[in-house]
Amino acid sequence: MDAFLLALGLVFNVETLLVITASAIFGLFVGALPGLTATMATALLVPVTFYMAPIPAIAAIISCTAMAITAGDLPGTLLRIPGTPASAAYVEDSYRMAQKGQAGLAIGIGVIGSVLGGLFGFVFLMLTAPALAKFALGFSSFEYFWLAVLGLSCAALISSGGMAKGALSLLLGLFIAQVGLDPLMGSQRFTFGLTELSGGISFIPAMIGMFALAEIMRAGRTGAPAVVQDNGRNPFKGTLKVLWKYRKNQIRGSVVGSLLGALPGVGGDLAAWVTYSLAKRTSKTPELFGKGHPEGLVEAGATNNAALSASWIPAMVFGIPGDAVTAIAVGVLVMKGLDPGPQLLTVHPENFYAVMLVFVIANILMLPLGYVAARTARWIFEVPRALLNAAILLFCIVGSFSINNTMFGVGIMLVLGIVAYVLESRRFAIAPIILGIVLGPLVETNFTTSMIITSGNFVGFFGRPIAAVLGAATVLIWGFAIFGTVRRMMIDRAERKTLTLHVADHA
Repeated sequence: MDAFLLALGLVFNVETLLVITASAIFGLFVGALPGLTATMATALLVPVTFYMAPIPAIAAIISCTAMAITAGDLPGTLLRIPGTPASAAYVEDSYRMAQKGQAGLAIGIGVIGSVLGGLFGFVFLMLTAPALAKFALGFSSFEYFWLAVLGLSCAALISSGGMAKGALSLLLGLFIAQVGLDPLMGSQRFTFGLTELSGGISFIPAMIGMFALAEIMRAGRTGAPAVVQDNGRNPFKGTLKVLWKYRKNQIRGSVVGSLLGALPGVGGDLAAWVTYSLAKRTSKTPELFGKGHPEGLVEAGATNNAALSASWIPAMVFGIPGDAVTAIAVGVLVMKGLDPGPQLLTVHPENFYAVMLVFVIANILMLPLGYVAARTARWIFEVPRALLNAAILLFCIVGSFSINNTMFGVGIMLVLGIVAYVLESRRFAIAPIILGIVLGPLVETNFTTSMIITSGNFVGFFGRPIAAVLGAATVLIWGFAIFGTVRRMMIDRAERKTLTLHVADHA
């Protein structure tokens, strides 16, 4: 109790509260800009934290990240440019809702759903941090391999172009992820003598090009679609009704996001794809997904911030980052003398509770700031499309250039943008490509490590209980999907044959 009272004093003071508010506004601004990411916003804040006390410094990171990830849904809804790989999972639904005149509702679902998911993740973090972190540490390369493959399978099977085209898009993403140095042997692959390709192709310029640039090219060819903003003045109108209707999805998304977010290296990107796929598979109206249906948006949106909160479990308890953002935060903690690990809960529990309180404040702060962002975002529809495209292209160039401070990232954006434009014209889904680029290194590293451990015996991938469950689930999902596809083909062939015989009899 004394530690909690000390934590209240560390958080509820003028300096810390001002830092939380300013960082949240900064995260909102950066996250809402097409081409800029939550990781970039967090990295830009690190130099500022040098001049802060430990708790305000870590509070800046937490509040900025939470707001930037939520704000990443704004360009996805309004411009079909997802701010994070996670929001790419449901960008089609949120964008189609905007086309129907429900942009404010889509943004409201994202904001309020993220707040509820983040608060659930906080409670989950408080109650299960030590136990779940210990469980996460028990994961080996076998479990991580199957978990990543399961996420990739979800992306391929729920893609709008069909399972075959989704699988081909996924394979293209995995191929792009192979470019660079072999993670185990260090040999170069598909670099063609270019030094810049030795580090691989970053998913940020790839995502910017394949969504933002491709959208600009498509708008330039077909013209801007008409968008009706009927509830922009009151963006939260009807949101609670929708969240209550899909309350099971909200709860399930929060639970799954918290569980997957606690696994080091997984984070909210994979979790959002898993929950969106789960929502579609269990929905009574799966044919509406990708056409402006809020069900998947509710579940995957709740997953985002729940996974964000839970990703701090291995970071706080064992000093193992759960994603890129928590890796930055661990560096800030170490820099401020707050070495993350078990002693943070025993020797300095007030610091642990202070960080937990910051989570609550940052998530609650999303409501007023998200409301203001949704209100002001409607003005984007009054900007001429030509000027809007020019501004978006500028931000795309800045975002791609800032990855390594070279024009090579801009070149990657341009090339993959053209590729995405051609693929989408042939009804190939783009989102599985992005997930393949993000999770490709995780799949490859853990597969190679596991094969070395088992001396090339694939049976060993099912040798551990959790790995066996995940592996069996993945095999069953693909088995049912392939069986269903073959069955539909046989039924269609039989119907065509019957129709041919019927026409022949009448002739």
